[in-house]
Amino acid sequence: MQTDAIDIESLSADQLIRQLKTGLPIKSFDNLKTKLELTDISLAQIVQIPKRTLNRRRLQGRFNTDESERVLRLAQVYDMAIAVFESQEKAKSWLKKPARGLGGKIPLEYADTYIGANEVIKLLGRIDQGVFPG
Repeated sequence: MQTDAIDIESLSADQLIRQLKTGLPIKSFDNLKTKLELTDISLAQIVQIPKRTLNRRRLQGRFNTDESERVLRLAQVYDMAIAVFESQEKAKSWLKKPARGLGGKIPLEYADTYIGANEVIKLLGRIDQGVFPG
C-alpha cells in the first residue's frame, strides 16, 4: 500500500495501521499541503485539525491516530484524483472546483468527513468508468 501524496510507503495494510497508530510525521501534512497548493490553515480546516493543535503537533513532530487517519484519507482522495485525471494539475483543479456529481460542492471541502471522502472517491470511480462527467 502506498500513498504518494504524503510520501508514505507501506508494504501491507498492517504496516500502515501501525504507522497510523504511531502517528504520521508532520511532514506528511506539509507534503500534502505543498502538492495541493494550500495554506496550513486551509488544509488544517479540511482535515479538521485546529490551528493550535497543529502548532502543538509541529513541536511534537507527529499527529495522533485520528488526525493521521484524516490526513491519510485526504491523501488517498488526492492520489485517486491523480490516477483518474492522469495529471497532478488536473487533479488539483478538479478537487478545488464545484463538482456536479457532488451537488455543486467542492470535492476538497466535501472530503472533510469520512462519508464525504467516500462520496468523492465514488464519484472519481464513476468518472474513471465514464459513467459521470467531471
